[in-house]
Amino acid sequence: MPTTATPTATASSRPPRSRSPSPRCAWTPTPPSRTAPVPLWPTCWPSTRDADTHWIIDPVDGTANFIRGLPLCGISLALVHHGPVLGVIRLPLIGRRYWAAQGLGAFRDGQRISAAGTSTLPEAMIAVGDYGTGPDGPERNRVALAIQAHLAEKAQRVRMLGSAAVDLAFVADGTLDATITLGNHDWDMAAGVVLAREAGAVVMDTDGSPHTPDALTTIATAPGLRDAVLDIVAATTTGTPWAATAGSRAC
Repeated sequence: MPTTATPTATASSRPPRSRSPSPRCAWTPTPPSRTAPVPLWPTCWPSTRDADTHWIIDPVDGTANFIRGLPLCGISLALVHHGPVLGVIRLPLIGRRYWAAQGLGAFRDGQRISAAGTSTLPEAMIAVGDYGTGPDGPERNRVALAIQAHLAEKAQRVRMLGSAAVDLAFVADGTLDATITLGNHDWDMAAGVVLAREAGAVVMDTDGSPHTPDALTTIATAPGLRDAVLDIVAATTTGTPWAATAGSRAC
């Protein structure tokens, strides 16, 4: 979704490699009352007076899919405390509900789930995040196309599903073997990062370091695909803002 609850910069307009000194997500002073309407944009609510602990909700992740009647869309909710620690993803149009909490594992519809055991690219189905539409869209899209071209030669199948929450949930339950997104918006990723990590997937940045809220990219893979996926990312991002040497940024 394109905006936050307060008139801060939109996802398409914020500078691609700068970090604001203010909190990463704007929030209202208190959670809405029971009678208040549910916000239809990504929103953060503080769970305490500590700005490092807050809830993030994206009421519709995969907005374009939802508008067009494509069922790959859902609701994403995360609790963040120096990084995401709890995540819930609901995909109502396909009847799936996922949740995970740090140290407690990951679940779908009450059943524990785990990432795939796939270990070679010819066996792997891999999703690539949506094309960009903001100021860095043309450059981002060139890199995404290069990633897809490399994957098309080596992976079993390549998909673009149109929802980061769906991508990460599907990696968590083994539907997908990996997902690569050239970005790291909190409202898109926080819940899915907890889910995929607790399911045993490797969730990392471009350089292979553990994914954090300041990561350049969001990469989640079955453990056996980590090195192969990183090789492709390295080959296609060198010399771009998403390269491992570019340093972290808030998106």
